[in-house]
Parts: sequence; C-alpha cells; structure tokens
Amino acid sequence: MTASALTMVLSAAVLHAIWNIAAKRVADGGYLFVFCYAALSAVLWLPIGMVVLARSDSGLGVALLGASALSGVLHIAYGLALQTGYRKGDLSVVYPVARGTGPLLTMLFAILVLAERPGTIAVVGGFVIVAGVAVVASARPPGGSGRHTRSALKGVQWGALTGLAIASYTLWDDHSMSELALLPIPYFALSTAWQSLLMAPGLGGRWAGLGLVARRDWREIVCVAVLSPLAYILVLQAMTTTSVALVAPVRESSIVVGSLLAWRLFHEPAPARKFAGAVVVLAGITLIAV
Repeated sequence: MTASALTMVLSAAVLHAIWNIAAKRVADGGYLFVFCYAALSAVLWLPIGMVVLARSDSGLGVALLGASALSGVLHIAYGLALQTGYRKGDLSVVYPVARGTGPLLTMLFAILVLAERPGTIAVVGGFVIVAGVAVVASARPPGGSGRHTRSALKGVQWGALTGLAIASYTLWDDHSMSELALLPIPYFALSTAWQSLLMAPGLGGRWAGLGLVARRDWREIVCVAVLSPLAYILVLQAMTTTSVALVAPVRESSIVVGSLLAWRLFHEPAPARKFAGAVVVLAGITLIAV
C-alpha cells in the first residue's frame, strides 16, 4: 500500500469513528436525526452527482434510479438500527459488533448463496470475529449489575442488526458498481436523495420535533452529513490504486479508534476488555479480507 493510500484509509477510519461519536451524542429523536443528516447529505451531494452525470455518457436511466432507491432503503435501515443501538447500548459495544458482523454476514452470503469458497483463513477470521464480539459483550465493570448485562446484550443485538444492514447495502452497492456499471458519485448522491424522500412520509405531524432536533443537534447533523460521505469517498479513492484486501482491514481500524474515543468521551465501563474485544474483531476482519 502506498503512503498516500494508507493516509487516505487511516483518515477515513478516524473520520468514520468521529461521525459515529457524533451520532452517539444524539440521545433521542433517532428517526428525525437520520432524516436531517440524510437530507443535508442530499443537498450537498446531489448537485455534484448531477454534474458528474451530465459530463458522462450515462443518463438518468431506470437502472440508476432503481438501484439507488434500493440502496437508499438499505441505508435507512442502517441509520435507524445504528441510532437505536446507540440509544440502548454503549458505543464500545455497538460499534465493533456492527462493523464485525457486516463482513461476517457478507462472507456467509458468499458461501451459502453465491457458492463461493473463501478459504480456511477467511473462515477462521469469521470465528475470530465471533470470539471478539463475545469478549466485547461479556465486558462489565467490577461488581457490575444486571443492568450492565442487559445493556451489553441490547448493544450486541442492535449491533448485529446494524451489521446485517451493512452487509445488505455493501452487497447491493457492490452489485450496482460491478454488474450494473453505475457511476459511484451520481449513485451515491441519488441514494441520499432517496433516503430523504422515502423518510419524509414518516415525519407525519412531527414538524415541531423536527425543528427541535435540527436546532439542538445541528452540529451532529452537519458532522455526520459531511464526514460520513467524505470517509466513504476516501476509501473508494484508495481502492483505485490498492487491493480491497489491504484497504478493508485498515479501514476497520476505526473500531479501535471508536472504542478509545468512547472510553475517553463517554466514560463507558470496562474499557480494557471492550478495547481488547475490538482488537480481536479487527483481527478477524483482517483474516476475512486476506
């Protein structure tokens, strides 16, 4: 991996951890918060996507509109599951479980549905991820109560659901890029626009609540709307010169960064065990990528 590619991927990992910290800071209003940052992302990226599309030989066809719409649905599920997880559990549990479950489920899909054979090392990586999740889930402070145990279980459950959403949109986006040969930036921009449009009916009469979230959490909304796409674009750019087998594990170093930030900012319990579990999950992801 070149120095520039490594810098981009490590920067993406830090940005990814930072915007997840911002998302964790939003205690309630999950649906409204997800709508706000999706809408702001659409405002920022849709003009850029349309310019790229206009300068290409591709048009605004049915494939692009349909594929980006499904991607939008899957990203809505991801955003809502993530926010619910952060509301009910610790970031140092939800984050590594979600980021580890995604690659694990993607590998299982490749084995069971696509009849691929990833090899012994990747299978071992899957077991290592499961072990890492078990370490994270079993972390509790000395003399911890049943409340901490229930919180950890909730974190694992919602982290796993978030990982399922990650695996789903990863597989679909990969299909859209490789099989449908869609342009990444217009595809991504339209996906954010679809997220806003599809979530709008769910706002109902909650306009007062929407205004409250927009005023109260505007810093977090801007942070997620800007840093989440930027982190993704840095990874895509790194992949143009570097194998995904190298990019993926370095990118997921955000798990370790996020665990450290969660301990420092939120004073979450049992930081050493959770950090150790996060490192184990990262090791499993590395084996799958290899």
